[in-house]
Amino acid sequence: MDHSTNKKGISKSVITNGVAVAVIILGYLSPYGRDQILSIGFYALSGAVTNWLAIHMLFERVPGLYGSGIIPNKFEEFKVGIRRLMMEQFFTRENIERFFKEQTEGHSFDLKPLLETIDYEVLFDKLKAGVLESPFGAMINMFGGPEALDQLKEPMITKIKQAIHELGDDETIQAKIASAISESLHLDQLLAKVELIVQARLEELTPEMVKEIIQTMIREHLGWLVVWGGFFGGLMGLAASFIV
Repeated sequence: MDHSTNKKGISKSVITNGVAVAVIILGYLSPYGRDQILSIGFYALSGAVTNWLAIHMLFERVPGLYGSGIIPNKFEEFKVGIRRLMMEQFFTRENIERFFKEQTEGHSFDLKPLLETIDYEVLFDKLKAGVLESPFGAMINMFGGPEALDQLKEPMITKIKQAIHELGDDETIQAKIASAISESLHLDQLLAKVELIVQARLEELTPEMVKEIIQTMIREHLGWLVVWGGFFGGLMGLAASFIV
């Protein structure tokens, strides 16, 4: 639990209840407007305590009070709701398609890391073997054989590397590769995996964890319900003092 948040919520309740009690004491001591002051104090204390108890009952079970502890009691429904929210509002087919489209459109696809893994020595050897096995092989054997081609190794590797890197830098080719990768994604499989991940994480949640998550988000702000309960209760008490 977020103790700082909880502490702030408690401080609001304590201050509000303390002010209401002080008004009641003042009413007993005041020689003027005693009934009005007491009515304001009692109504304010009633509103503040009632709202504080309602907030407490959201998170904690109170023996004998039906419906208390609704958050830990209904944590399975909360998990289903979280799963439905994530899968139906965030991880939709349309959202994923739009995400990959935005990631690929107008963006280059850097092929340099891939091109650096090419073994140009092996590439040259494959090319040389292909030439020697071709109809030109007999003619090359007449002019020095395979050793003659070896003399061309360095300049050919340089030219091949240059040509491949130029192709890798071509923006049109990069865009086509990025588009092909995007289109090849199996969205149904991806969505199924995402759903399994979300479901597995939700299965790890316990009632106490769900309670702490919600407390972290809203408990500090719920403290204001106690404040306003006391305030409006006091106004109702003032109005009631003139009616009764």
